[in-house]
Amino acid sequence: MIAVLARRAGGLIITLLAVSFLIFTVMDVLPGDPAEIMLGTSASPDTLAALRREMGLDLPFLVRYLHWLGGALTGDLGTSYTYGVPVAGLIGERLQVTVPLAILALAISIGLAIPLGVLAASRKSSVADFLVGLFSHFSIAVPGFWVGLILIIVFATTLGIMPAGGFPGWAAGFWPAFKALILPAVALGLPQAGVLTRVTRTAVLDVLGEDFVRTARAKGLTPRAALWLHAVPNALIPVVTILGLQFTFLIAGAVLVENVFNLPGLGRLAYQALAQRDIIVMQDVVLFFCAFVILMNFAVDIAYLFIDPRLRREGGV
Repeated sequence: MIAVLARRAGGLIITLLAVSFLIFTVMDVLPGDPAEIMLGTSASPDTLAALRREMGLDLPFLVRYLHWLGGALTGDLGTSYTYGVPVAGLIGERLQVTVPLAILALAISIGLAIPLGVLAASRKSSVADFLVGLFSHFSIAVPGFWVGLILIIVFATTLGIMPAGGFPGWAAGFWPAFKALILPAVALGLPQAGVLTRVTRTAVLDVLGEDFVRTARAKGLTPRAALWLHAVPNALIPVVTILGLQFTFLIAGAVLVENVFNLPGLGRLAYQALAQRDIIVMQDVVLFFCAFVILMNFAVDIAYLFIDPRLRREGGV
């Protein structure tokens, strides 16, 4: 098991280095001069040259990459061209919105998908299975930002029981901040619930056809006990895989929903940095997203080892 983890950790480090180089290269070849965008086209050449030197844009490509990578490894992500503050502080501030939003959305997805998927699998070809399938198809087909707009119209504009957008901050109290995240979390979590429902149904159906489940039934276990004690735990590996992917999507893919609800999250920061051509912020945010995805995949691999003892015995993931 230790050898497996060491091998996966080595691959993780190599992947992170390759991704960082790719991100820096792509950002470097983007059209437009950050200094000219900040100062305007009417700025004098001397002023532009001075700002480029201050920003380090006059250094060779490899020197700038190594300087940026070294700063990232030590926690120094540089200073935003637009805001004039450390990027690490900006990311940490925005994560206070994005991480609770993603966790709440994932909780909504799990709370809907696991019971519905197990229900559909245990009652295959029934009315319940048809209705669960209908919910799954509908939630997958509907974009999250459209769900967000409908939720705003119904619960904020019409009923007036939920805020239409914005975030008061955690300093304003837990409930006001939590309440501001409920509608965005539903908009984010509903499409993911549809995907997870289908995966759960398929996984449980596959396990229900295994010999050990029939043996458990033959020994006198009730259908419910055989389902929850034997079928569901053994169907968790594909479910855990999807959960890992969903959480990374909820962190990195909430740009549209955060903009619909005017939430100061990490996705909105990336969108603003792109619009303002703030290269250092764009690089750092994209690197954070990629590193988070890679680390989550590593965490899922570790979870496999604990969920399925056969993987520990075989020494592979």
